[in-house]
Amino acid sequence: MLVVHHPDQALHDPEQVFRTGKLIEQPDRAERYRIFLDIVRQDHHEIVEAPLNRAAAITEIHDCGYVEFLKTVHARWMENPDYGPVVIPNVHPTHRMHRKPTELLGELGWYSNSTSCPITDGTWKAVFASAQVAVHGAELLAASGNPAYANAVYAMCRPPGHHAYPDLMTGVCYLNNAAIAAEQLTKRYGKVAIIDTDVHHCNGTQHIFWERPDVLVASIHVDPRLSAPYYAGHADEIGEGAGKGLNFNQPLPWATPDPVWIEAIDAAIARIRDFAPGALVISLGFDAAEHDPIATFKITEKGFAEAGRKLAALKYPTLLVQEGGYLSPSLGGYLSSFLRAFEGQVD
Repeated sequence: MLVVHHPDQALHDPEQVFRTGKLIEQPDRAERYRIFLDIVRQDHHEIVEAPLNRAAAITEIHDCGYVEFLKTVHARWMENPDYGPVVIPNVHPTHRMHRKPTELLGELGWYSNSTSCPITDGTWKAVFASAQVAVHGAELLAASGNPAYANAVYAMCRPPGHHAYPDLMTGVCYLNNAAIAAEQLTKRYGKVAIIDTDVHHCNGTQHIFWERPDVLVASIHVDPRLSAPYYAGHADEIGEGAGKGLNFNQPLPWATPDPVWIEAIDAAIARIRDFAPGALVISLGFDAAEHDPIATFKITEKGFAEAGRKLAALKYPTLLVQEGGYLSPSLGGYLSSFLRAFEGQVD
C-alpha cells in the first residue's frame, strides 16, 4: 500500500497531561509515529513524504482565527516569564458564555475544552504536517486512475484529528485530518463515506458534516455515557437538515469483544453501501485493542484483520487516516494485521 508521512509529525511530544486530578503520561507520544513508520517499512509498503504546500486545504474545514492561534500560541506563551514550558489551558467558557476574549489565557480556553491538548514548541509543525499528510493522501488517491497509484492510500497521521472541531482542539486532536481529507475527496468523487473505528466517538468529524448531504459519517465507539468524549456519540444523533440520516453512531459497552465489534462494522458497511459513495475514508483507530493502555474494548489482531478484509471488499477508492492507538508492545502488530488483511494477504 502507498503510505504517506512526514518526519515533522514527531516534533510534538509533550510528556504529560493533567487528568483525574494528577499528571499522567501523555498517550499520544512521538514514539507512536516511529512505531508505525517502522512497521510499514518492515512490511515493504511504498512510503512517500508529503509536501507541506497545501495550507489552504486546512481552512476549508477550520476557522482561520483558530488556525492562526495554533500557529502563534506557543510563541505568545513564552513571552510571559511566569508561564511554564508547556501551553495548557486552565479556564474554559461554558454554554452560557459566548464572548471571545483576546487575552492569551482566555483565548486558549476559548479554543479548547480540556487539558488534553498541550502545546510545545514543535506542536504546530507536527499538527500542520499531519494535516498535510492527509491532504496528500487524498490527492494521491484521487490520482488512482494513474497506474502508478493503488486504489488505497494510508495517511499515517499523527497527532490524530477526529475529535477536533472547526475552532476547537480536544482529545489530543488539533486539526481534523480525516475531515480535511474527505473535503478534498468530495471534489473528485462527489459523495464520500467516513467510517471511524477508533474506540472514542468522532465528535469533531460528526459536527463538521452534521448538515452535509455529501458525506456519511459512521462511528463505532464506546458508549459516551462511560467514556470520552462524553457529550456526543449517542445513537439518536443522526444529522440535521440536508445531512439528516447521514450520521450513524453505534455506541457499544465497555469490554466489547471481536464478534460484537465486527457486527457493528457490518452494520456500518451496510449503511455505506446504501449511501453509495465515490470514495471511503477510514478513520483508523487501534485504541479499541485488547492490549491498548486505554483498555476499553477487547479487539484482537484477528478482529482488526477481519475489519480490514470487510472494508477492502467494498472496493471503493479508500484513504486510511490514522487516529488513535497508543503505546503497547502490540501496537505495530495491529497496524500490520489490518493493512495485510486489507491488501488480501493471508497470515
